[in-house]
Formats: sequence, C-alpha cells, structure tokens
Amino acid sequence: MSTHDSQHAPAAERPVGNDRPGHGHADWEERYAGAPVWSGKPNVALVAEVSDLAPGRVLDVGCGEGADAIWLASRGWRVTAIDVATNALGRSRAAAEAAGVHVDWVSSGLVELPERDGCFDLVTVFYPALMRTPDSSAEAALLGAVAPGGTLLVVHHAEIDRAVAQSHGFDPDDYVGHDDVVAALGDGWVIEVKEQRERDVTEGAGAHHHHDLVVRARRLPL
Repeated sequence: MSTHDSQHAPAAERPVGNDRPGHGHADWEERYAGAPVWSGKPNVALVAEVSDLAPGRVLDVGCGEGADAIWLASRGWRVTAIDVATNALGRSRAAAEAAGVHVDWVSSGLVELPERDGCFDLVTVFYPALMRTPDSSAEAALLGAVAPGGTLLVVHHAEIDRAVAQSHGFDPDDYVGHDDVVAALGDGWVIEVKEQRERDVTEGAGAHHHHDLVVRARRLPL
C-alpha cells in the first residue's frame, strides 16, 4: 500500500459483495484479471452533470479502472475512489500515476467503508452493483455519504432485458435500481435531474447499452 492510500483494513478482513456465485469478491477480481473492461474515458453523464460544480471532496463508488476518478481529480476534486476488486484498483492506480493526479484508492464496498457519513460534497455511482437488502442498507449508505448541501449522482442502464441478463448470470432484481434510489430521496433532498438519456458509447463492456437513467439530487443544508 502506498502512502497515498487510506489506512483501512485490508479487503480480506471485511465482508464485501455477496457470497452467491457470480456476485462475490472473487468474481469481481476475475472480471478485472484480463483485458481492460472499460473505455478509459469518463462517463458522459459525469461530464455533463459535474462540470459546473465547484470542486470539493468526492466519493466515486465502484470506481472500476478509474477513468471517472481521474477526470474528477484533474478538475481539482479531492477524490476517494472505492472498489472491492484489487485488480481494478491496481489498474486505476497506474492510470492515475500516468495522468499525474492523486486519488485516494480504497479497497472497500460502500456499506463497509468507514468514515463515510456526511463526508462528501459529491457522491457518484455509475451502473451500481449494490446488492438490494431487506433493510435498504446500500441506499442508506449512499445517501448518508453526501454532506449537507452536497450532490448525489447515480446513473443506471435503462431498458435492461431481464431475461437476457439472467442468461448471463445476472438478475437485475438483486441490485439497487434507479427506482430504489429515487424512492429513498425523501425529505431533505431536492431532485434536480431525473430523466432517461441516449448514450453513444462505442468502447468498453457497456457499449451495447444505448440509454441511461440519470438522477442527480442535492441534499438540503441542515
């Protein structure tokens, strides 16, 4: 671990992901063990929604290979980027060093992340793999990480064919969806953007998805 990394407990000492086949820590490690997964470019919704915000402290949830975190850092944000896959974080760290920016890379799931509540001026998560639970712990953690006056940006793929997804071992119903996030935004939040958008992406694992569901919300000051 470099001096730039947070001094958190190693991922092996914390529960991460889910133990079901196809959902656990080992599955995410395997996903990032081969060729690059993503395009290496920041998400188009991130650029559209964040470019006009004043830089502050940001949490990038499920950062993958780090393109979003690196873009944010290059614009003056103090970035904490988390992922359960150390293979992904290794790629992210190398890319940040090549770009000459500093990001605090942390091996952790969202719910397990310490020093989280009310800490961030911006929380972003794209196509989240947050497991749905009876107590809505992931939704609570996501909203709770946003500081008063801060912004939450969540983007999901739209128009997912559930049968096709299940044929690939992925059940969308297992995960926190767009509607779950919107439903969690009760008193104390202002929804500034809630819409479906076309996306034109030709590279990376998500290139076959052509529409996104975007929600941007602001937590009201105390």
